[in-house]
Amino acid sequence: MSTFRYPHLFEPIRLGNALFRNRIFASPTGYQNVAGDNTLPDGATAYYGRKALGGAASVATCELIVDGELGRGGANHIAIDDPRSYASICRVAHAISIHGAVATAELQHAGMFANRTPAFLGAKGEGPAYGPVERLVGDRIVPEMPEEIIERTIEKYVQAALTAKRAGFGMVLIHAGHGWLLHQFVSPILNTRKDKWGGAPIENRARFTVEICRAIKRACGPNFPIEVRISGSECYEGGFDIENGIAFARQLEGVCDLIHVSAGNHEVDEVFGVTHPSMFLGEGPNVKYAAEIKKHVQTPVATVGAIGEPAMMEEIIASGQADVVEMARALLADPDLPIKARVGREEEIKPCLRCMSCFSSEMICGEPYCAINPETGRELEMQHAIPAPAVKKKVLVVGGGIGGMQAALTCAERGHSVILCEKTGELGGAILCERDVPFKQRLGLYLKRQAAAVRRVNIDLRLNTEVTPEYAQGVGADVIIAATGARPVKPPIPGIDGSNVLGAEYAYTHSSEVGERVCILGAGLVGLELGIHLAMLGKEVQVVEMAPGINDGGNFLHAIGLRAELKKRNVRVDLNTRAVEIRPDGVLCSQSGEEKLFPADTVIYAVGQRPESEAALSLRLCAPEFYQIGDCIAPGNISNATGVAYQIACDIGRY
Repeated sequence: MSTFRYPHLFEPIRLGNALFRNRIFASPTGYQNVAGDNTLPDGATAYYGRKALGGAASVATCELIVDGELGRGGANHIAIDDPRSYASICRVAHAISIHGAVATAELQHAGMFANRTPAFLGAKGEGPAYGPVERLVGDRIVPEMPEEIIERTIEKYVQAALTAKRAGFGMVLIHAGHGWLLHQFVSPILNTRKDKWGGAPIENRARFTVEICRAIKRACGPNFPIEVRISGSECYEGGFDIENGIAFARQLEGVCDLIHVSAGNHEVDEVFGVTHPSMFLGEGPNVKYAAEIKKHVQTPVATVGAIGEPAMMEEIIASGQADVVEMARALLADPDLPIKARVGREEEIKPCLRCMSCFSSEMICGEPYCAINPETGRELEMQHAIPAPAVKKKVLVVGGGIGGMQAALTCAERGHSVILCEKTGELGGAILCERDVPFKQRLGLYLKRQAAAVRRVNIDLRLNTEVTPEYAQGVGADVIIAATGARPVKPPIPGIDGSNVLGAEYAYTHSSEVGERVCILGAGLVGLELGIHLAMLGKEVQVVEMAPGINDGGNFLHAIGLRAELKKRNVRVDLNTRAVEIRPDGVLCSQSGEEKLFPADTVIYAVGQRPESEAALSLRLCAPEFYQIGDCIAPGNISNATGVAYQIACDIGRY
């Protein structure tokens, strides 16, 4: 009999009449790349099916809106009560269940946040919406939901569950957290109704959710499983706390099969990075809410939020803190996480960086591109991927940073002979300077595992090797991939060469040389994250930026958590402020036409990167095929580097 390292994690669990093969559930994640015809495209089918292929026991869909007229929160929400959606959700359910996972349909209603964007409705303007009580939401008055609309909504949930069951879903997830309709009714702050649907008694505020669950059980059968997602705590001053979460969970006893405990409220920016834990939080920061609720209920409990390491998951289950662990971004970073953990290859798991790249790109361009997993967001393409190359090549990869490692690994996986040269003694590139920062530990783990993967496969790794044109010609490669990276820009400011001035890269690894008062030039991600790191070490940090806003690198959702952390750590950021001169006692700046001195013991520049393009281009005639990737073309992010490296490596060998 085999001995598993994680016996509790891989013990099946039965909820209702459904048997789940392990305790790892893929929690709901959205899918935004839709055509506006209220159907999910083939890309969504491939996206959700890929998670099931990787071994998750349950895979939940995007939000399926139960009432297309009164419940849609955005233009890309799919209304399950529209018959046009049916065939596409059938395909999604089939793509999940065919791999042995239980397909779970997330059912949702936006409540007072429904139909709030004119762009969503075009010329018709804002549409109808109802909340627990009459309330100003944005710039409109949302009326109290009358009894007949409550009853209508309960029936909408029932019909949605019946539709989902008929389409092949084995469970429904009722979203009663994060600020959506049912959460609004549960909230003692929002729901001050005087009837049986609200007010002080939790029995009243929970009634809406409870009646929905009971009605679904009557319609779909008592053994059809229902998962209810709640916010165990809203996690902000003025919001409800864990006591309300416990009380709500106790009301759900006997009417649902799994209580899925999340946290936060999507309308409050300061807790966005709690609901979707940012890199600034530790591992599993919301487990405590599930663990506390589990003490008070007999119904199985699930936990979610920044959980991605099998050992931690095993401990959560074994110690009784929860019965199920759910994850979203961890299964985007590596959908094969469950199977890798089961077969003892956990050291090969790609760790989620919690960088928000997936979430931001999904909102901006419709696909959840992962920074470190080039398959995510491209699952449909991968089903029709370029076949293994007919022509095997000798490939020289120059540079062992993020892009270089990915290119080398993909080329090796596709059968090419690969030489990877790195001019330093360590793989990882310039970003290695951040690996020991507390909130970048996931980045450090990723770099470590990528480097281990390079050594594990058949790659000729040559460290401490600078590739000159002469060296490259001596290798005799068929293909050269230049991934030479970029170097920090040193701004031409008087005083920049002073003894009190450091570059950001140096400051990350030599924080002991940084004074107590710090002024950072540049409000990009490098400067701001460095500022937070130094503030965590007890430094007084000031950031100055000549532009009118911070530069989030296109990752606007990470910026939400970043701003919250800047505020928490008292890092001051002055925009529209240009550094004029660096002095021994600080930085003289021009601000609103006036000069202002920002006192500092240490000045750190973080004003951007300059591509090492000359080094790359010097190799362009040293092999028949030549490609440039990553920062040596233009400074980008991890997601860009990984995606381009992967695709170019896949393209090699066609001729």
